[in-house]
Amino acid sequence: MEGLPNLPGNDFANRLRQKHHIPQSFKYINGYPVPFRPEFGLGGERLNEDSIQFCPEPSGGGNSTVLYDPILTYGRVRHLPVKPYRPHFVLYDQKTLKFNAFFRQSVPESASETFRIRYVNILYFLEDDTLTVLEPTIENCGYPQGRLVRRGKKLKDANKEEFYTWKDLNIGIDIEMHGYVFHITDCDAYTKEYLLSNGIELNEVELLPPDPAMNERSISQRQSFRHNKMFPVPDDKLRKYLEYQGKVLHFDCVLDERDREGGELMTYKLFYYLEDDTVSIKELKENQEGRDYFPMLLRKQKLPKNWKENPVTHPSIFLEKSDAEVSEYYSPKDLVVGTTIFVYGRKFLLLDCDGFTRCYYEKALKILQPDRVRLDSVSKYTPRLELPSYLGLGTPEDSLASYHSLVPKSPKKDVITYLVNVNKCLRYGCVLDTAHPEDKIRRFVLSLSLADGTIGIMESSIDNSGIRGGRFLSPRKIWLPGCNPDMPEYYTAKDCYIGATIMVFAHRFKIVSADLYVYRYMQAHPEMFSTLAIDSVRSYLLAEGHLNEDIQQATDEEYRKLELTAAANGEQDEVQKRLTGFEIDDHKSPSPIIGASPCRSPVARQSLERITNESIDHPCPHPIIPDEELRKAYHTNEPGDLAIQSYRLPSDGQSPSPSTSPKHGTRKGPKTVHFQDEC
Repeated sequence: MEGLPNLPGNDFANRLRQKHHIPQSFKYINGYPVPFRPEFGLGGERLNEDSIQFCPEPSGGGNSTVLYDPILTYGRVRHLPVKPYRPHFVLYDQKTLKFNAFFRQSVPESASETFRIRYVNILYFLEDDTLTVLEPTIENCGYPQGRLVRRGKKLKDANKEEFYTWKDLNIGIDIEMHGYVFHITDCDAYTKEYLLSNGIELNEVELLPPDPAMNERSISQRQSFRHNKMFPVPDDKLRKYLEYQGKVLHFDCVLDERDREGGELMTYKLFYYLEDDTVSIKELKENQEGRDYFPMLLRKQKLPKNWKENPVTHPSIFLEKSDAEVSEYYSPKDLVVGTTIFVYGRKFLLLDCDGFTRCYYEKALKILQPDRVRLDSVSKYTPRLELPSYLGLGTPEDSLASYHSLVPKSPKKDVITYLVNVNKCLRYGCVLDTAHPEDKIRRFVLSLSLADGTIGIMESSIDNSGIRGGRFLSPRKIWLPGCNPDMPEYYTAKDCYIGATIMVFAHRFKIVSADLYVYRYMQAHPEMFSTLAIDSVRSYLLAEGHLNEDIQQATDEEYRKLELTAAANGEQDEVQKRLTGFEIDDHKSPSPIIGASPCRSPVARQSLERITNESIDHPCPHPIIPDEELRKAYHTNEPGDLAIQSYRLPSDGQSPSPSTSPKHGTRKGPKTVHFQDEC
């Protein structure tokens, strides 16, 4: 290492060292230089000898206390928690000592008083040992009050430059600050507790001396107060205001000006305010029809009885009068129901008053108000507004809306009907009822919307006819012929049936067909349609074969009723009676079941089973009865003429001959019974 050149990277010096001063190794003690072992290395770094690696080994007899930690054996020592240090200004923040005191102030050049006693509060702030003096506010005292001495440390002795502290304050002592001498008489509870806890004995509490000027003032105030309360004067406005504040007498009155040209009988409200004896008259809403809006006919003011009476000394150029010029005003005694009062030349008749007014007159004035005055009711003429005729612009509803309002609103629609019948339409097939032969081949589909009552017409296209087809009429409401244009009536569902003629803008459409939904809607709402309309649609659908399911359902329901009736009466069915002739005493060859094919005859199943289970003595043991024959036999009304000829047995017991069988014998009419060809 010593032979290496002194280049960067060839030594182990710390290149990041900032301090390079060498520690001191020599000191002078009593004038003698004494060498010392340096405690720190270069730049204040720790020496290598202070490291634990330079401690002697325990086997070599050295001390191993450096390597020994007693915490590992005994644990950490528990120290008592130490309260954090709090400065003086934090410990006594917002803590104040309050003392009650007074000082005497001389009043020169005054005949009523020579001095005054002024009461103050001395505040001592413990956080910074400062003092301030405040004087409580007294109303109408005649001198400024508030803070007398600013907050700060106050000198106790100017020569020694000592300041007042809380130890210098006590009850019954005098304190001089800025030329004022304050005498302390008392303190609050916190101040007493603080001083006693710090070992200061408090003196006896003293009473504050009275202020002669304030005593005289309080006596005069009590005398005047006693005079006002016990012996009130008639013109005491304050007492009257406090006693009757918010209490108002209400009267209903009318102004009758029908004796002059253009005059009317108008109603008003009269208010009499008891707090200041003023009167106001309010306009009502029924008087504002066709007139300018004025909320008050008479503003709140005192109402003179004779407004034209003026004193001789009153100048005529002045219009307003004061109380000195008016001899008498209206009072509550002058306002009685049924009397007439004059309001600056206008006559008002009092008709009625409210309950509070009647109670006030009865209890306070001992006056009973009469009952309400009834006036002869005059029929009020209201001009009738005639609706203008329809001009043909837009719909009549839109024209009527523009008549009722300057800013027209859209006509109201039946929302309930629209929501119930939304997307429901009745469709009819139509042809043109015209004399032109080229229009007779045209076919139309008329759609009536149940939601809004509009009618739309579509024309079917016909090949090689020159008719293009498409929309013939957009959805709109169609007037009934001959209706009033001002109050039009429109086509509805009850006006549309097969055979009806619909007039659409001078075109006559004749309804010749309808879909099945029209008939279903008629069945659901029979009260809306006439019997003729329902029968016309039913006849058309029967002819087209669209009601087979309804016929089958009705037939099955009728058969079911007949079976229940026959079972209840115990009678034999007519068909069963007519089939009794086929009973043959042949027990050898059982007959097969009749009706291998689907049978829609009205014969009961149990009757057919009984017939098939019985034996038939015939060469052809398999008779087949056609369904149409059984249906004719069931519906026949001729008791003598049988629809199906029965097979008659000979009386002598001989076997029947082929010529006498229903098949091989002579047939009577078209009603026959067929047998299988196997026999």
